[in-house]
Amino acid sequence: MNRRFRRIFLLSIAYFTLHSAPLFAQQSQQSSATDTSSPRSMLKGFVDSCNELHQLIKSGNYFDLNNPDHLTVEKRILDCIDVNKLPAFERRERAGEAAVCLKEIFDRHELPPWDEIPDIAAIEAAGGFEKLSLWRIPGTRITIERVEEGPQKHEYLFSVGTVDRAVEYFHDVEASPYRTEGPVTSPDFYKWYISTPHNSFVAEIVRRSPDRMRFGRTFGLTNWKWIGLFVALFIAVASMAIVYRWYLAIASRTRGRRMLIYSATIVFPVVAMMVPFLFESFVRDYLTIRGTPLYIVSFCANATATLAGVIIVFAACTRVAEAIIASPRVNQQGLNAQLIRIGSKLTSLALAVLVLLIGGQYLGIPVATLLASAGIGGLALALGAQDTLKTLFGTLMLMADKPFRVGERIIFKGYDGVVEDIGLRSTRLRLLTSHQVTIPNDELARSDIENVGRRQYIRRVTDFHIPLDTPSGKVEAAAEILRAQLDNHEGMNSDYPPRVYFVDILPTAFTIRVIYWYHPPNYWDYLAFGEKFNLAVFHAFEDQGIQFSLPRRVTHTSLNSEQAPLDVRMLDNSSGG
Repeated sequence: MNRRFRRIFLLSIAYFTLHSAPLFAQQSQQSSATDTSSPRSMLKGFVDSCNELHQLIKSGNYFDLNNPDHLTVEKRILDCIDVNKLPAFERRERAGEAAVCLKEIFDRHELPPWDEIPDIAAIEAAGGFEKLSLWRIPGTRITIERVEEGPQKHEYLFSVGTVDRAVEYFHDVEASPYRTEGPVTSPDFYKWYISTPHNSFVAEIVRRSPDRMRFGRTFGLTNWKWIGLFVALFIAVASMAIVYRWYLAIASRTRGRRMLIYSATIVFPVVAMMVPFLFESFVRDYLTIRGTPLYIVSFCANATATLAGVIIVFAACTRVAEAIIASPRVNQQGLNAQLIRIGSKLTSLALAVLVLLIGGQYLGIPVATLLASAGIGGLALALGAQDTLKTLFGTLMLMADKPFRVGERIIFKGYDGVVEDIGLRSTRLRLLTSHQVTIPNDELARSDIENVGRRQYIRRVTDFHIPLDTPSGKVEAAAEILRAQLDNHEGMNSDYPPRVYFVDILPTAFTIRVIYWYHPPNYWDYLAFGEKFNLAVFHAFEDQGIQFSLPRRVTHTSLNSEQAPLDVRMLDNSSGG
């Protein structure tokens, strides 16, 4: 990776970090809440807050995330929206969109006089809160409902059904003119909401852009937002890819060697997990992408962050286990070390499931409910899908054990090839014949796998056969020639010296066995060395007058009445036949 690309990446991360600070700052804003004790107080507070926010943004033509007044008014508006039934990741956006649409409707449809809207006294006169738990605004389908659960229990808010269909209600009356009488209106509130960024610099660029870029739409988004979205997406994806690449490179170099640096590499997946959040906040607060595109972006970003959280869990547990094993009190090759690693894998699996449960709940996927339903009433489905579940668990085991990686050569049940892809259901091998084979992950998880890609050396074991009529001196000379050719040979490791022994006397030949190890395990270099070794031994034997034992030919000749052909058989001296 060149220096220029690395600098661009670091500047991108710094930009995301600095410009996402208001997102975290706004959570600490303390503001007075809207009075939601009755439909009248809630509705009046909602309308007044929308008008106030509209006046605040008119001067700068954008919503200032650094302005406490803007954030305070926004908080009062969102207090009027019931979002308890919505997934957590889209509550703020859905509430904001619904609020803008409802205000646009109120600016076109005349509300009843305030004294005709129920307040606390009217509710008590009607028989209490139980008798007036829901009130519909006359002439509309908009309802205000008393919430019976959640953090806003016993408050009157715009109902869940109203929030879900607020955009639809607005489009039904969008062509109607604004009221000319009554409370102050906020014209083009929705147009501002979908087209204006929350940053003064971006807002100025958009303001100077051609109308086609500023207001023209493609698939529901203004054109300038598509450009910003693709640029931000490219930066986010490139950032995660670079971080993940650094993570794998540094972790592979330092694992088992430099424990402190290896443990510190956990920072990389943490940074990778932050990138989707920064991307989402930039898209939402600076590009102000709204509606369905924003919900898709938010869902994908949070799902990606959840998966990154699973990777962090596995990485953290592995590092803790390796740190314990690196202690002088633990034998790294002993049983305790293996038990620590197994315990780490089980712990990481449990924590990964917990992360998935929490992440699924945040994304609106009732994972816990689905698991409970499967346990109670989904037995038949579980039995029918047991092969799928078996494959899924096999995939999880492969992720935990990591018996091979993409790019490594393995041998499995007669298949010899390079791992090309590890999928959710199966793993693809590119065989040495160039054929591709697909193997279910559950079979790989429960079977023996020979990982050729992780071998430390290539061992050769070969026998040299010398005729029985060879004098003992020449047999000894043959052994010495073999030892001399392998002395400090190419690819030799001092821990694995070559071995040459006169091992056997067969009925047909003397046998000298040669064993040597070649490092590193490059197969083509190993073959080239083997060729040089064989030729050197051949020439040395030839110079010393030492012969190789050849297979003995025995010819059986038979001739019967049917003139059968000659039967010629070859017997190999090395097999003693």
